[in-house]
Amino acid sequence: MAKITDVARHAGVSPSTVSYALSGKRPISDETKRRVEAAIRELGYRPHAGARALASSKSNVLALVVPLRTGIHVPVIMQFAVSVVTTARRYDHDVLLLTQEEGEEGLRRVADTALVDALILMDVQLHDPRLPLLRVLERPSVMIGFPASSEGLTCIDLDFKAAGEACVEHLAGLGHRVVALVGSPPEVYVRQTAFAQRVVEGFTAAADRHGLASSVHPCEAGPGAARRAAGRLLREQPALTGVVVHNEPLLEPLIDAFEQLGLRVPGDLSVTAICPDELAGSARVPVTSVALPSAEVGTRAVELLMRKLGGDPDVPESTLLAPRLTERASTARRQVS
Repeated sequence: MAKITDVARHAGVSPSTVSYALSGKRPISDETKRRVEAAIRELGYRPHAGARALASSKSNVLALVVPLRTGIHVPVIMQFAVSVVTTARRYDHDVLLLTQEEGEEGLRRVADTALVDALILMDVQLHDPRLPLLRVLERPSVMIGFPASSEGLTCIDLDFKAAGEACVEHLAGLGHRVVALVGSPPEVYVRQTAFAQRVVEGFTAAADRHGLASSVHPCEAGPGAARRAAGRLLREQPALTGVVVHNEPLLEPLIDAFEQLGLRVPGDLSVTAICPDELAGSARVPVTSVALPSAEVGTRAVELLMRKLGGDPDVPESTLLAPRLTERASTARRQVS
């Protein structure tokens, strides 16, 4: 890897002159600057982030704000984070990952420093307390998620309402008349986390539209919670034949729990999910699912932010990705006795 001394030797100048060319702290001649720039290109020298910041008044760093609150499924969050990081690198940007629950105060602290050029925010709530500050910050931002009002913001996400609807439409098309949503942990709904609320809206709207009996059940993760949920569902809805799962770590334990109670999937009970494709496809009974497009969402969030940093006046405020349902072995036409 080339060093600043290599660039200086190649350009026939001192290392301090290279530093001045990068930082702009002292004037140098156009001819000298051209020689330094040519040497940088030929040697593939990458200036230290601090030097780039001095020269451009930018840090080339994006903040990814992901409060790791209770009820969050970290492996899925990390899929989004990896996509943001890899896409940011294509634009010669690094990513500062912020995971503390600091709300508006933490956001202001980061935005008031020269640490980052722009922000991407996740775990958006319907009435997110960070919204008023985001609307007046000078630094550009993109939210992965949609609050109740997205006016004046740039938001992108899967259309979770349509995803909930798609799962119910699929079950209704197979003749199922009694369905249930096994959702995120209770604290996720208490916080009014936007994606979870949207799924409930879509699930309920589609069930009502088709005249289905339906219920919503927030649920903690883990095999014990899955067994309790399965038992409660069958007690409360003995005619249940269709389940939508929006709780990634609960997917396989819930199928196991239903089968331990004597229900075959999909013979007696059809199961759909909203989750990553690889999770649905690798389950013991491959699950019909709406894919969670974490890679696409992360990539497009960075692309939107780059357009904002570049001064593009036509960046859309709202980008909703249409759900894609893949039918697998966990759903079948309802058996009529």
